[in-house]
Formats: sequence, C-alpha cells, structure tokens
Amino acid sequence: MQPEVQRACGLVGCCVRSACAAAWAMGRRARGRRFQQPPQPEGEEDASDGGRKRGQAGWEGGYPEIVKENKLFEHYYQELKIVPEGEWDQFMESLREPLPATLRITGYKSHAKEILHCLKNKYFKELEDLEVDGQKVEVPQPLSWYPEELAWHTNLSRKILRKSPLLAKFHQFLVSETESGNISRQEAVSMIPPLLLNVEPHHKILDMCAAPGSKTTQLIEMLHADMSVPFPEGFVIANDVDNKRCYLLVHQAKRLSSPCIMVVNHDASSIPRLTVDVDGRKEILFYDRILCDVPCSGDGTMRKNIDVWKKWTTLNSLQLHGLQLRIATRGAEQLAEGGRMVYSTCSLNPVEDEAVIAALLEKSEGALELADVSAELPGLKWMPGVSQWKVMTRDGQWFADWHEVPQGRHTQIRPTMFPPTDLEKLQAMHLERCLRILPHHQNTGGFFVAVLVKKAPMPWNKRHPKVQNKSAEAREPRVSSHVAATEGNPSDQSELESQMITGAGDSETAHNTENTESNEKKDGVCGPPPSKKMKMFGFKEDPFVFIPEDDPLFPPIEKFYALDPSFPRMNLLTRTTEGKKRQLYMVSKELRNVLLNNSEKMKVINTGIKVWCRNNSGEEFDCAFRLAQEGIYTLYPFINSRIITVSMEDVKTLLTQENPFFRKLSSEAYSQVKDLAKGSVVLKYEPDSANPDTLQCPIVLCGWRGKASIRTFVPKNERLHYLRMMGLEVLGEKKKEGVILTNETAASPEQPGDEDAKQTAQDPCVPDSVPGCDAAAAEPSR
Repeated sequence: MQPEVQRACGLVGCCVRSACAAAWAMGRRARGRRFQQPPQPEGEEDASDGGRKRGQAGWEGGYPEIVKENKLFEHYYQELKIVPEGEWDQFMESLREPLPATLRITGYKSHAKEILHCLKNKYFKELEDLEVDGQKVEVPQPLSWYPEELAWHTNLSRKILRKSPLLAKFHQFLVSETESGNISRQEAVSMIPPLLLNVEPHHKILDMCAAPGSKTTQLIEMLHADMSVPFPEGFVIANDVDNKRCYLLVHQAKRLSSPCIMVVNHDASSIPRLTVDVDGRKEILFYDRILCDVPCSGDGTMRKNIDVWKKWTTLNSLQLHGLQLRIATRGAEQLAEGGRMVYSTCSLNPVEDEAVIAALLEKSEGALELADVSAELPGLKWMPGVSQWKVMTRDGQWFADWHEVPQGRHTQIRPTMFPPTDLEKLQAMHLERCLRILPHHQNTGGFFVAVLVKKAPMPWNKRHPKVQNKSAEAREPRVSSHVAATEGNPSDQSELESQMITGAGDSETAHNTENTESNEKKDGVCGPPPSKKMKMFGFKEDPFVFIPEDDPLFPPIEKFYALDPSFPRMNLLTRTTEGKKRQLYMVSKELRNVLLNNSEKMKVINTGIKVWCRNNSGEEFDCAFRLAQEGIYTLYPFINSRIITVSMEDVKTLLTQENPFFRKLSSEAYSQVKDLAKGSVVLKYEPDSANPDTLQCPIVLCGWRGKASIRTFVPKNERLHYLRMMGLEVLGEKKKEGVILTNETAASPEQPGDEDAKQTAQDPCVPDSVPGCDAAAAEPSR
C-alpha cells in the first residue's frame, strides 16, 4: 500500500471514530435531558410526538401485518392442478381465513361421554341464543367424520370469549379441562391419522415423530378402549428426535395415566431395532401399527402459521424429501406382516407426499401396498392422490423428468422426486388411494394421508434362517446399569440369554439384521437407511430399576392393601439404585420385556405410572407407602382392602372440603371408615344406572384416613373436573380453610364450629401433618 493511501485510510478511520464518539456523547446528553424533564400530566399532548397523546405513543403499530400473498405458491399449485377446476378462488380465500379452533374430548370412554354430556347440555345450550355486540354467537359444531361426536370446532375467537360472562365461563371450563387432560386443543386434520390406523388394545404401536403428542394421546386412548382391563396387551412407543420436545410429549402422555406408554429419544430415520424375549428366545420386535407423521414444509398450515406465506419456497420440500423417505423406509422395515402404517404430512406438495409413497412402494417390490380407506371415515371430504406432477426449483425452473435435470442440480433434485415413468407400474401403485384434504372443503388445514399395508418382508430383509453361533452370543446386549432386573435366579437369566435364536423372513434375529444392514451398506441399492451409531444427548435420565421378588419393601404393601395374587409385582420399578425408594412405578409386562432387552440400544425418556409414594413418617403406620392418584385406575382392580364405597354427595363433600370429619359423610360411608386403621384408603363411587340424572361414570379417588377426618389426594384440576361432571359450578376457593366454593356451598355456607376446630388441631390428617404430603398440594399436578 502507498504511503498516501495509508495516510488517507488513517484519516478516514480517525474521522469515523470521532463521529461515533460525538454521536455517543450527544445521545448520552439527550438521554440525560429527557430524564431531567418533569413528567407531563396524563393526557397532555407532546408536541415532539406529532400531536399524539403520550399514552398512545411507542409500539402502537406493533409488527407490520403479514401480507397473505405468495405468487410463486399460486403459480406452483395452479400448474400442478391439485385443486379441482373452478375452486381455486375458494381455495385461496380459505387459506387467508383464520383456522377455526377445534377441540377433542380425551380420556377413556365413560369419562369422555360425561364431558360430552356436560358440554352439550350445559355450556353449548347457554350459547344458543347469545348475542355479543349485536351478533349471534355461533354454537360449536361436531366434526361430522369423527366418531361419537368427540371432536368439535368453533369460530369463537379469544377476543369474543372475553366479552360475555357466559362465554368467559365457557372459556374457563375449556382451560381447566385442558389442563387436567380431559380436553385437547388439536387441529381437525391432525386427528385423522390415528383413526385410520384402526388400533386394537393388543396392538404394538410405534409413533415415529410423536411430539408434541396430540396424536400419541389418541393412540393411548384406543389401547384403553375397555376401562375394565388395567393392562392392555398392546403399548405405544412414542419417539422424537428433539430431546426437549420429548418432555412435552411426556407431559401430554402423563395426563392419560397409562402403564403402556414409553417415550424414547432417537432420530426416526435410524431408530434402532428392538428385541424382546419370546419363550426364552430373543426375537426382533415388529410393530402392528406405525404412525409416520414426518417433518414437512407445512404449507397446509398457512391458516395458523402465517409466516409460511412469506417464507414458502419449493426448496423446503426438496430438502425434506430425502429425510421423509428414510423415515418412511425405516418404519416399513419395522412393521409386522399384515400391519398398517400411516404416512402423513401437513403439506400439499407431491414431492413430500405421493413422491415419497411412490418411491417407497417401488423399493418394496410388492411388500407394501396402499390400502383403500375411502369408506373408513364417512363424512370426511377428500381428494384422491395425484399420479402426475413436476418438480420446480426455488427460482421457478420446471422439470418433468429426472433426465431433464442438469448435472449441477443432481444433489438438490433426486430421481425419487418424480413419478415412475413406467405407466403400468404407476397404475399398479394406486396412488389415487392417498387422501388429500383441501382447506376449503370442510374449513380445515391442508393435509395428506396414505395408509400402507405390509404384505411380505421388505426385499433386503429376506434371508434364510440362521442359527446364532457362540461368537454372536457374546455380542448379545446384556441388561445394563440403566435397567436393572433382579428377579429370578441369575444363572437362569444367563442360561436364557445363551439359548439359540432362529428366525426367517421378518422374524429374523437381531444378529441376522446386523449382517443384513452391513451387507446393504455395501450394495447401496434399494436398501434400508444407513445404520448410525446411537448418540446420547440431552439430559441424563435416571435408571429404571425393577423391584426384585425378595425385596422386603413389598410384603407390607401387599398385606396392607390385600393385593390380589394376580397382581403383577414383577412390573413394579423405581428410578433410583441408591437410598430409600420414594416412588414406585408400574409398567405393563410387554413394556417391561422391551426395557429389559434393549437398555443399551435406546434412550428412554420416560415410562410407567406412579402407583405408590413413600410417607415421610411411614414407619408409624402399617404401611410406608400411600396410594398415588396418578395410577389408581390401574391399581384399583388388584386392591381388596381399605376400599370405602361413597355416594355422590360424599364425593362432593370430599372434593370441596380439605379434611371433612367422618360425621359429614353418609351413614354408609361412615360405617365403613370408622373401623379402619389410619393410612391410605380408596374412595370408590359407583354410578346408579336407575338414576340417569346422576354422574354415570365410576370414580376412584385416593384418600387418607386420619384420626377423626378423611381427605382426598387429588390434584386441583382433577377435583374441579369431577365437580363439574356432577353439575356443580366452581365459584372460587378459600385457601386458608381449604374449601372449594361451588354454587351449592355458596347457597348454604356451613362454617366449622369450635369443636371442629379443636378436632382439626388434634387430627394427624390436616395438610401440615399428613405423612409425605405438602400442605399446599396433596398430589403434584401432572
């Protein structure tokens, strides 16, 4: 550099630094002057603000409104002709309208029917003749295609909900029931894939991309269709690649209190093959049902995610196609013969939809076929899948065939993105059996669903039966420190693990599969997704430790609650290997089998439901563990002692008062409770079919029998839920006295007398002294 140029640069840098310093100093002085100005009276105009009032200045405009226009989007989908002729304007108008809110009544059938009865006969009736700002309020309507009227949609906005006391009460009901897990806010089209899986209680189900979990909860409900069966034979393994979203998934699933759900954290495209013990042999776990709701560009969600309008480009679909195909392929591999897999996206783009299905069908060589589900959801309007489409780049360049794609674009555009060129093969695929949901047909979001049935093993899984040799036995995974199983004789366990494993086709052994996958990596043709070494990331989870048969902890529990001999004690586990066991959890025997045989292969985030909690001073009583409300519906069928049958009036008393005395219960309940020893009890309400006006679903509550009073261990939201189901309107809560005010208690307030106060002070059942309980909340909210 010349000396003159160097001097010039130095001069410019000096000037810039001086200007910055001066600006900073001026800004500081201006801020100082502004802070020294006396405050103006409210409402006085500020001349420097263009005559606006100070109270209205600032972030008045907020963010600029997003313009709901995208010419490339319109050009792309008009060219592909995914919308029937003459409906394009309706389609675009619908996309620009906000999405109506939809809710689904969750939970097991008898409870769901009671919530539906409450909604229809109380809240919806109150809205029928309601007007807000001169406009008649539109009453929520059921989704015509959802079974048993358990899903509803409404156009009520949050703004309108706040304008009327009746609407505010309806809104409060929805919020409270959502928190307790009895109502779920879920987009209408999102409810379709689980329905098309046709789940039965004995099915083993994999949800590959499960978070946030609304579809997972639907699957769990289907497993528990019969409430009288505490442990269905089936289970749901819910997976998500995002560690943090897995905890959201756990929160959703926990609200249903099922022992048949396991949440795991893996990349769905390389989710490990699991093995289970079958009559002393280790066999690969194949799933009867798989939900494959893959990550997508989401252009069907424009009505609620308005950012998509300005961000939409075909590049998103081109980048996701490969991942979607790998996930779907991995799912197809793990599907049992005769099983059903649903592939779904919230995208309308054939590159993410039919292209993935066509590529999967082609590589399956007849092992998979599309099921005709046109008659399975009567009332649902849908368009058939397309069989011809083109691929467009982000800059608007079209390609109708792979051979047209220039070499430079081969990394971005792949052969599997195009429809098959062999017309006979294309017709045999029956892509018209896919379902396309368009927003303007039933006022929903856009969606794509395809239902696949597995007819035979995938081509790369067809291997002759092999006998596992001793060198392979040495590689067989043992139970790790993460899952400690201490039941039975250790020598029996090692003998079981060393037995030969045989299998054929899709029943091949784990050893077979490892060989198969390594061979396919060499071929690189039409094979399974490349196997990846599992990476552990996110939070380190506590271990799952099954209670050994000879553990001295269990006999006192068994005796205190007179547990039935059929109680599956081997399914009890804790989450600690050291110190006192504070919580006892329970899983189904099928999930226990999965846990014991796959601890080294998978990262389990959560499984099991809490059934017992240790009392802080449990040694004073006959049993150190009290019942937990979370698992009481699972545990109740095995309990033969300490059950108190209560009436509906008793339930109201127990749920509205913190520690009601025995004399406040009905004579029947009083006669049962007075002779019981202190400790945990079960409170059971049986519906009276002869009196249809009363609550028609059974209720099981956990309680504590104190010296002279009784209390329930039920989370607040669950209390409010049961009170509403019994027709009571919750008005408020007296926290100091632990009383919930309802329309009945407010009409006839009953103040505790001096005698009650003395008894309360002496009773070990008051919140401050209930063993193992917090004064504010007997049971933490799930």
